[in-house]
Amino acid sequence: MSASTVIIRPARAVQGVVRIPGDKSISHRYAMLSAIARGISRFHNFSAARDCASTLGCMRQLGAEWRRADDGAIEVDGIGSALTAPSAALDCGNSGSTMRMLSGILAGQPFTSELFGDESLSRRPMARIIKPLSEMGATIASSDSGRPPLKIHGGPLRAIHYRPEVASAQVKSCVLFAGLFADGETIVEEPIRTRDHGELALRAFGAEVEHTGNVASIHGGHALTALEARVPGDLSSAAFFLCAAALFPGSQLSLPGILMNPTRARLLDILIQMGLKVAVGQIEQHHGELVGSIEVHGDAWKGGTIAGADTAALIDEIPVLAAIAPFSQNGLEVRDAKELRVKESDRIAAVATNLRKMGADLEERPDGLRIPGQQKLHGAELDSFGDHRIAMAFAVAALRAQGETTILNADAAGVSYPTFFEDLHSIATD
Repeated sequence: MSASTVIIRPARAVQGVVRIPGDKSISHRYAMLSAIARGISRFHNFSAARDCASTLGCMRQLGAEWRRADDGAIEVDGIGSALTAPSAALDCGNSGSTMRMLSGILAGQPFTSELFGDESLSRRPMARIIKPLSEMGATIASSDSGRPPLKIHGGPLRAIHYRPEVASAQVKSCVLFAGLFADGETIVEEPIRTRDHGELALRAFGAEVEHTGNVASIHGGHALTALEARVPGDLSSAAFFLCAAALFPGSQLSLPGILMNPTRARLLDILIQMGLKVAVGQIEQHHGELVGSIEVHGDAWKGGTIAGADTAALIDEIPVLAAIAPFSQNGLEVRDAKELRVKESDRIAAVATNLRKMGADLEERPDGLRIPGQQKLHGAELDSFGDHRIAMAFAVAALRAQGETTILNADAAGVSYPTFFEDLHSIATD
């Protein structure tokens, strides 16, 4: 088998301790803000994901050098708000987070920059950031239908009160980052509340930020100062192991140092409702972010419904919840998830395709899925579709299937979790 092909064999249970890598969303934001802060920032447990490496690479092209210290921390030499014009286009790789949020910073710079990405990123919609940044005074050119590559002509910005049609934490962070360079107060009012890592990171670096419910605002012209922080374990990555435990009654897992941000922790509420026994302890606050240890015990897996605000809160976790849905008692219904169609892959179609290859019965809908429970799946040859979350989701589902499962293009997992398959193998008992 090639390095990009992984075979998953059935397991009887999952047990042990998993130390989850640093949160990807926070790592992106820390890397970007540290570049425009004064002084040297240090980040422990910074995400090893390829996406975050793309962000660090872009910041280096913009004049902010970084290195890995002897203790493993990432150190970034901040150069203040005025970055250096890049000598070449900025390669965002597969990272929509990099392209969308960095565009907010570049919109306020006195130079022109170009951002591009891989084939997958080149299909992803960017009109949602082009619109507000254009309203703030930047000039942005894109390919047809507002897709990458982007060419950003930066300069002086004006504050706006922006009401996005689609709730997106990346769009919110993009506009707030641009607001650092705008004259006055920039406000983002979302239709529903999204994760607030951007607001908390800005505040940790010294920006004047306010956020209440679904409204966030920032006052421009405030200098940022360097930060030393430990990045909490990524709850979205932990979701794969939590779902693995849900597959097997009696399973026990410990996941220390996990992000417990209330805008992300809805996942735990849903898992508890669906039958997983979850206990959280050792809660601490680090630079505005809550961190805790999770203990999970597998029990009867019920399934349920994900819709409305829950869909927005769990948008990254829906693929793995859907992948294990056939093994639940009552199945799973996902609604209001049209956004999954424009992720790294069409995740609704990818989940449906792979589940059918494993013998599952399901209904695919324009904005979601209906997957009956109490099904038996068999091993099959599955494709990640170049999508890290699809690769990892079906590795988890394969633990309960009958026979071996082969996952093609499995190296896609490295976009967010390079050691995922090793960690999964370490806790699966046969």
